[in-house]
Amino acid sequence: MLVVNRFVVDGDDADFRTRAGTALAALAARPGYLRGRLGRAYDDPTAWTLITEWESVGAYRRALSAYDVKVNATPLLAESLDEPSAFEELAGRLRETEEWLFVEREVDIRLSRVSAGRISQSVQSLASG
Repeated sequence: MLVVNRFVVDGDDADFRTRAGTALAALAARPGYLRGRLGRAYDDPTAWTLITEWESVGAYRRALSAYDVKVNATPLLAESLDEPSAFEELAGRLRETEEWLFVEREVDIRLSRVSAGRISQSVQSLASG
């Protein structure tokens, strides 16, 4: 499962980056944690995201109840935008199905804003297994 927390950080972001690193370390120490990363938007330096991946929603919920996470991650997570943050990963499940054996190539399509309202599309072929 994916957990996506978005933040708006105005002004100096040094304290936020430090607290996010501490939060990631606390989460990473919990069973079921797979990986995590911190990112900042290219187009808006006040927009940040903290993304973590977990073996299951249960592992994530149990992690949130751990003392170290309550002390070192929960205060930061409470500052995230008030929106859904837990997501079911669907493409991963698709790759596990028998039908996926017949896929010759996977395509990654990304949309990006290039100028006032116009959208460009880039397509990148991913290596097929």
